[in-house]
Amino acid sequence: MAISGVGQSYYQNNVATTKSTKSVNSTGETGNTKELSEAEEMAIFKKEFYAEIDKIPRNRTITNVAINISEEAFKNMKDDPEYREKILSALKRDLTSSFAPLEASMVLTVGATAKDYRGDSWSGVNNQSEFYARSQNSFYKKTSNKKDRQKELLEEYLEKRAQVKKQQQEMLNEKIAKQEQERSRLLRSWNNERLLSKASNAYEANAMTEAVTDSAFK
Repeated sequence: MAISGVGQSYYQNNVATTKSTKSVNSTGETGNTKELSEAEEMAIFKKEFYAEIDKIPRNRTITNVAINISEEAFKNMKDDPEYREKILSALKRDLTSSFAPLEASMVLTVGATAKDYRGDSWSGVNNQSEFYARSQNSFYKKTSNKKDRQKELLEEYLEKRAQVKKQQQEMLNEKIAKQEQERSRLLRSWNNERLLSKASNAYEANAMTEAVTDSAFK
């Protein structure tokens, strides 16, 4: 089966890399060019497969879409170009399909074989919880720029609640500050009264002493 587009580019690059590792110099010794590891080859394959998916035009009725692909599926697609083309064909079919009513969300799942491929969709902005739960770690995910109304209301509610808590904390801090000021004032007043009382007692004691002394000399 012929390979075209990104797939052809990937396999041509891979073949060129493999050949370079087997190059022989004039002395008949194998060259020192480092061959790509399996992990590096898979990373390149995933990047190019993502780019291939991203070129598929999404139907305007699909608001959110996520594609989950297992590691076994990636391996099989990399090793079997025919399987890769089957999966791309299925993705193109579903991503370009029209849904009614509008604002549908879709999760496509790619497994090890064509039989494991499945698609799930939900319509309406109020039925998106399943989509968000199942698209947490998706290989490919695109969502509408338009905010979900429920999410927007939740954000507004959380923001208002945070403002109320902030105001309550500020009022509490102000009350505590006033209480501290009053306590300090009362403490100063009490200390002043104690000093005044001591001074008064000392004055009275001194006055009595002088009075006794004066009477003794009369």
